[in-house]
Amino acid sequence: MLYPFKFNPIVKKYIWGTERWMLSAYEGDVSVVENGAEAGKTITELVEEHKEALVGKSVFARTGTRFPLLIKDIVSQDKLSIQVHPDDALARKRGFPCGKTEMWYVHAAEKGAALISGFSQWVTPEQYKALVEEHRITDVLAEHPVAPGDAFFIPAGRIHAIGAGISLYEIQQTSDTTYRIYDYGRMGLDGKPRQLHTEEALDAIDYGVYDDYKGKLPVSCPYFTTALLEVPEKTRVDLRETDSFFLLIGLEGKAVIETSLPHGWATKGHRTEIAEGELVLIPASSTGITVLPEGNARLITVCI
Repeated sequence: MLYPFKFNPIVKKYIWGTERWMLSAYEGDVSVVENGAEAGKTITELVEEHKEALVGKSVFARTGTRFPLLIKDIVSQDKLSIQVHPDDALARKRGFPCGKTEMWYVHAAEKGAALISGFSQWVTPEQYKALVEEHRITDVLAEHPVAPGDAFFIPAGRIHAIGAGISLYEIQQTSDTTYRIYDYGRMGLDGKPRQLHTEEALDAIDYGVYDDYKGKLPVSCPYFTTALLEVPEKTRVDLRETDSFFLLIGLEGKAVIETSLPHGWATKGHRTEIAEGELVLIPASSTGITVLPEGNARLITVCI
């Protein structure tokens, strides 16, 4: 029986703010276990050793020993570049393991903060190129005011950008393949203009206009299912039909997580604490969890 894992965060600093990679199997930035008997092992080593018991039979059949999700906590002091990600087919055609579909959950936002998701009007690839060259691409993008609790599903191909003054969790495929379309003429940390991928993005962009840009949890797609778990009192979550690992991300308050054993609910000997801003991975072999909050706790759950 495997028990819950916590990981040391990987912190990255950029010209626009910071990212804290809470769980990652991305090459060169692989998360390391911080708790329990397997402290010091990487998430990749865990998957290689425990296989289906850690990630689930169907997940392991799809993604093998490469943990399929990357979880980030992003804090923006300035707006990010306008970008797009390829889907699986295009990414593999260009030599990458997979594409990048993602979602955002806003957990803090300054007054007036906004982000970009999708087009506000239909454009052609030719019009897109011209608008980028004329520094007018933002004229045709959909901008959305944000508040804590807002969720944005960003399928591969959707043009997007996080605005200034926003803190959000990003749940995504394990990929860092990003085509930067427009960067407002900014200089990078080296004092030079950051590279743009205008041509590479041509075949990656979905030029349509949609009415589902902004929503609330739950969000579900073939790559992940996310939901909000409100825990005002002792709560049990049955995982017997969930053929997947189960992630918990702390949004508010504190709680103790007790994992269940095959013969029933766990005793107090198998407990893991979770607080705001922390992530806990429940292995697929767990048949359920009991959440014991200190007061009221709120968590995001993620599985496949």
